[in-house]
Amino acid sequence: MLPRIRDIESYKKTYQFSIDEPESFWGEIAGSFTWKKKWENVLQWEFETPDVKWFINGKLNITENCLDRFVEKHPDKIAIIWEPNDPNEKEIKLTYKELFEKVCKFSNVLKKQGAKKGDRICIYMPMISELAIAILACARIGAIHSVVFAGFSAQSLSKRINDAQCNIVICSDAAYRGNKIIEIKNVIDEAIQNCPSVNKVIVKKRTNSTINWNQKKDMWWDDEMQNAEIFCDAEIMDAEDALFILYTSGSTGKPKGVVHTCGGYMVYTAYSFLNVFQYDEQDIFWCTADIGWITGHSYIIYGPLLNGATTVMFEGIPTYPDAGRFWQLIEKYKVNIFYTAPTAIRSLMLFGDEFPSAYDMTSLKTLGSVGEPINEEAWHWYHEKIGKKNCAIVDTWWQTETGGILISPLAHITKEIPSYATLPLPGIQPVIVDVNGNEL
Repeated sequence: MLPRIRDIESYKKTYQFSIDEPESFWGEIAGSFTWKKKWENVLQWEFETPDVKWFINGKLNITENCLDRFVEKHPDKIAIIWEPNDPNEKEIKLTYKELFEKVCKFSNVLKKQGAKKGDRICIYMPMISELAIAILACARIGAIHSVVFAGFSAQSLSKRINDAQCNIVICSDAAYRGNKIIEIKNVIDEAIQNCPSVNKVIVKKRTNSTINWNQKKDMWWDDEMQNAEIFCDAEIMDAEDALFILYTSGSTGKPKGVVHTCGGYMVYTAYSFLNVFQYDEQDIFWCTADIGWITGHSYIIYGPLLNGATTVMFEGIPTYPDAGRFWQLIEKYKVNIFYTAPTAIRSLMLFGDEFPSAYDMTSLKTLGSVGEPINEEAWHWYHEKIGKKNCAIVDTWWQTETGGILISPLAHITKEIPSYATLPLPGIQPVIVDVNGNEL
């Protein structure tokens, strides 16, 4: 079991221990996971180059920690609840056993197409359950996944594919988004005209849209899955092997590929998920982010699954078919922890209070905010109209580069101040610097 902070006194003690003895602290947390071979040193670092390494020579596979150990412990527990864009379409609930089998099958599909440890695989998909399966299958075989948000243009996509030299692209025929259909495969076709490294495109049928077909490169996801074996050995990875590349938005120029490695990322996302949200074993957790961003990687897939949680994936948008969609789903699945962006909160505020007041959201105990600072007005509306003044609000501060939450209240433990991220997590020492990087 991962160590859990229970009250403010244990936060203070834990934080001090993490600063005084970081190797002992992180070594103890890492010991909660399944390793193929234990590390020799917890940490090697210097910030000048910089050069930071975690769990030196430790061997593991992150998917054994997300899937295998929970298949043994509670195979029939729901791992992923997938809710479609259209409220009249049926949801999909995947147990840990079902998710494990689908991940293994798709791992074997990738291997059949020549994918191997160290290959880069681009995933350009809507928020469907196959997106999570594809990510975990890449991790299982040691391929490095590069998820690109399925709203980016063909030009943006080809830049990212070329930079990472991806040899396989995984996509869908098209995507539903509100009352629109987005032509995903057409964007892929245009993008890969300038991507000589790509030799296979695996397409999941979602909308039955008419698409162009390249007999040499294209293949249907479902056809390939049909005869794939339901077990695949997990590739042994070094703690410092790359797990994924995620490109920044490129708003400041050329998009930068941020690389996260297997060991440190696993330990930190799992620990931060458990402690920030104060997750309990039966909780239903819903993060509304797109998996094309770091929030989706860390707190829809890896963080929840590393804790054996039930995580909700939503294909749609907050205002379709109306502005009550989020609140309807909280009622439908009895969501306990809800994590969204201030932009979504502010846009839903504009529709008035009648939408949230129409639904029973008494299951909620923790609300989260991510992606940007939350203003006081939005904080109070969230607290009063969604949480009914009974929920903790965790205003989380972090970045693509950090991989996990750095500064945040811990739900129901640390004091909350509207629009302040409050205290650092254990192991994090924040400093304020001037424009030249000098500590103030």
